[in-house]
Amino acid sequence: MITIHTIAELRAALGKERFKGKRIGFVPTMGNLHEGHLQLIDQAKGSSDVVVSSIFVNPLQFGAGEDLDNYPRTLQEDQAKLASRGCDYLFAPTDAEVYPHGREAQTQVEVPVISDLYCGASRPGHFRGVATVVTKLFGMVQPDVAIFGEKDFQQLMVIRRMTEDLSLPVEIQGSPIARSENGLALSSRNGYLSTEELAIAPALNQILRDSEKLILDGNSDFATIEEQAQSRLESAGFKRDYYAICRRSDLQPAGAEDRELVILAAAYLGPARLIDNIQINR
Repeated sequence: MITIHTIAELRAALGKERFKGKRIGFVPTMGNLHEGHLQLIDQAKGSSDVVVSSIFVNPLQFGAGEDLDNYPRTLQEDQAKLASRGCDYLFAPTDAEVYPHGREAQTQVEVPVISDLYCGASRPGHFRGVATVVTKLFGMVQPDVAIFGEKDFQQLMVIRRMTEDLSLPVEIQGSPIARSENGLALSSRNGYLSTEELAIAPALNQILRDSEKLILDGNSDFATIEEQAQSRLESAGFKRDYYAICRRSDLQPAGAEDRELVILAAAYLGPARLIDNIQINR
């Protein structure tokens, strides 16, 4: 695996691959990689000839008081993990390389409506930062296909909409959520949890699965299901953020007639904000 730090080097290397007719797959990350990230690499290898991953802790998607300064930076360990899964290129730029005119002067990409819901309401400006950096990375890498995890389901929807609206020639693929044996969605932020909190954390997925069963059994009183789930989370030790039963197509609140659903959930546990979701076909 070759590690590259500048856009010029990246374009030169990938230009040679593109000249050979190679299909380029891309997996953008913020590093501190776990098995979920590595499964994205596996999927990219299955749908492309050359796999590029990036590691960049994007300051634009962190709000005031969030964990930008404390976000784990583990480049050497991440390089070893990516190499072990057959990643061909790692792009690890500096902040100045990505934002040469500074963050405040950076052109920003806004995906309206869908960015204002759920995580967007809890973290104002977050999806603007995500859309901006992904647009820039697409311009730098120029991939044929890009892989994103479905754990960040709203993020995946924002990126799909952005790619479609801006007519970007990139195929967006989602990848199923990677979980530990107890159902906990793998996340870099799980590292913030204590042993006691790690024992509590799988309750988030269990409550999602219980809601799924209620819905598949014919219960369409979504507001009650949502509130009961929130109460159970609080009883387990979580602090509520949101728990929403949505239409999968546009993430608007689901109605009794809707068939393709997703339940989006976020809750605070100790120092960590955990997210998870479950897709349902009625």
